[in-house]
Amino acid sequence: MSKVKTPRFHISKRGIIPRRQTWLIRGAAIVLALILCAIITTMMTGLNPVKVYTTIFEGNFSTSRRIWVLMQNIAILLAISLAMAPAYKMRFWNIGGEGQVLVGCLATAACMIVIGDKVPNAVLIIIMLIAAVAAGAVWAFIPAFFKAKFNTNETLFTLMMNYVGLQLVAYYVIVWEVPKGSGKIGIINQATQAGWLPQIGSYKYLLNILVVAVITVLMYIYMNYTKQGYEIAVVGESENTARYVGINVGKVIMRTLILSGAICGLTGFLLVAGTNHTVTTTLAGGRGFTAVMVAWMGKFNPVAMIFASFLIAFLEQGASEISTMYSLNQSFSDILTGIIIFFIIGSEFFINYKLNFNKTGEKEAQ
Repeated sequence: MSKVKTPRFHISKRGIIPRRQTWLIRGAAIVLALILCAIITTMMTGLNPVKVYTTIFEGNFSTSRRIWVLMQNIAILLAISLAMAPAYKMRFWNIGGEGQVLVGCLATAACMIVIGDKVPNAVLIIIMLIAAVAAGAVWAFIPAFFKAKFNTNETLFTLMMNYVGLQLVAYYVIVWEVPKGSGKIGIINQATQAGWLPQIGSYKYLLNILVVAVITVLMYIYMNYTKQGYEIAVVGESENTARYVGINVGKVIMRTLILSGAICGLTGFLLVAGTNHTVTTTLAGGRGFTAVMVAWMGKFNPVAMIFASFLIAFLEQGASEISTMYSLNQSFSDILTGIIIFFIIGSEFFINYKLNFNKTGEKEAQ
């Protein structure tokens, strides 16, 4: 009789666990992340970690302006995340949100510059909206068409479309630059405010936030209670099953990406017409890529994505405040943000899987 070594532990998939337990796991991950960040902060900077965490909250909530900026950042990030969610639920890996937002920004700015003084403001805003939505939809439709017809790699295709969109914006920034030679566009139509979205009371960001709130409700209904939402879910589970039950997979892919691109284009419209009133290559601010993480963290549920967007925007704004208050390199605050997000994403492993430990590391074999 000999003894055979067995693993000390093995991983097995969990069954369905109570929602309360999932939130306990996520909460424990956040606590552990904060403890690790506190240790790193003390070791690397000598700062009191409690003061650092207090600064993060103050950077978001100490003034009404900071609260509104936070809400605006949440709204824009959430809007792009909502655009990504249907594609990812369908297992179409759309990495092109950044480019789709930028072409929406470009289409909006083009309308403001070219016809800003030629049509009434209400008509101009409608034209801008249609142009931005159409531009974003077309930009997403191109890779969707080639995926549906020729099974091209959508990840690379949509990623490359980002760079094309970025260079288009860079080109027209030079064409429209004000003043000449500055390499940038100043505030468009600042004197006449042609094409600027109306402000609700004294709140600059409120209209954008309300629009995104409506989009969130509509996307929740679309993805959970419509035939199109059901088809997206079926295609995401298995394309073969979808074809077997009579779903036109190519049509679903193209239709879903048109919707994704249209929402990204609408987001570009809100950025230019609603708040920034100009266009730059950095206007999307990398949120097209961050939105991918938000969509995954929220498991493609629009309601859950609200909280994920809040977390990311809160950490980014707080990290910026840390850098300013303590004269730290921006990279340090990004390290803290990255650790917290890593722990939160990592907690999903323990929600879906569990570690089973063996009492002994060996067993008898005959």
